[in-house]
Amino acid sequence: MVLPVRGRTAPALPEALPVPYSLVSAATLGFDLVRLPEGGDVADVLLTALAADEEGLRALAAVSPALGRDREQRRVLAVRGRRAREMAVGVPHVRDAAREATAGGPADRTAVLVAQLERGTIGDAPTLERLLREDVLGPEHPAVAALDEDTAEAAAGVLADAAVGYWAAEVLPPLVRRELVAPFSRAERRSAGADLGPLAATLFGLLGELRALDEDGRAGWRAVVDEGRGDHRSWATAMHEASWAAHLSGRTRALAAAQLSAVLAFLDAGFTARDGAAGVWNAVAGCVQAVAMVDLLDASSTAALLLPLTRLGAEL
Repeated sequence: MVLPVRGRTAPALPEALPVPYSLVSAATLGFDLVRLPEGGDVADVLLTALAADEEGLRALAAVSPALGRDREQRRVLAVRGRRAREMAVGVPHVRDAAREATAGGPADRTAVLVAQLERGTIGDAPTLERLLREDVLGPEHPAVAALDEDTAEAAAGVLADAAVGYWAAEVLPPLVRRELVAPFSRAERRSAGADLGPLAATLFGLLGELRALDEDGRAGWRAVVDEGRGDHRSWATAMHEASWAAHLSGRTRALAAAQLSAVLAFLDAGFTARDGAAGVWNAVAGCVQAVAMVDLLDASSTAALLLPLTRLGAEL
């Protein structure tokens, strides 16, 4: 994705369709989450799902609204859930920018692009729910196979409702949002974090430094992003190489957990949706990708992804 450049003409905007999120491309999901009002809560739901053991999933299933309800009550809940998901489609998407931009002149087109990159997502609620149910809680999840089908579905339902409720918080009526997220909020969840892989200690150090940034620190990140505007192609290639290395080494889930943890650190650092749209998230995500996979990544890809830290004079 080409990002807006401060003080320059924005690029042409193609007709866009929702991106099918995957754990392999968790940084793309992160790009959306750092720009959503409650994107950090979505990241928390996904991290909870990634890290949950059998006991944790049973605790989630135990707060399912469908638990102990008769058939008619479950049908009513299902209808409410479908309606909530229909409303979640109202979250702004970059495809809307394509339609709006073609109706205006060049100046309007640029303004629409910048505004939609601050607010519009490149995925949507259905792709998010598919990611949660099929990838995060899919066959590779170590605890799901130990559960009976009803318990696994109840836990998945609590997590999916919460993810959609937080994702679409800006368009859902408050009561609908509360109904979706309340079971997850009251579940007795374990405090153990998700596995970030063999470089976890270094990653925790990087994320801790992000969380500790003050205004000068945030300004420094913005400055190095502006300085590196021409490096997008090498960044994208290096991100792909790191994702491929994670896939081949069986560390896709750990890398996804690292990127979702970076979402929380990015928001805790005080960065804004505009920062996310303007390239700061891409810079952070690239550094996280490099640190997480540095033992398997070639030197040129590592250098391309760590360039923001190099320019900041940081040491890992």
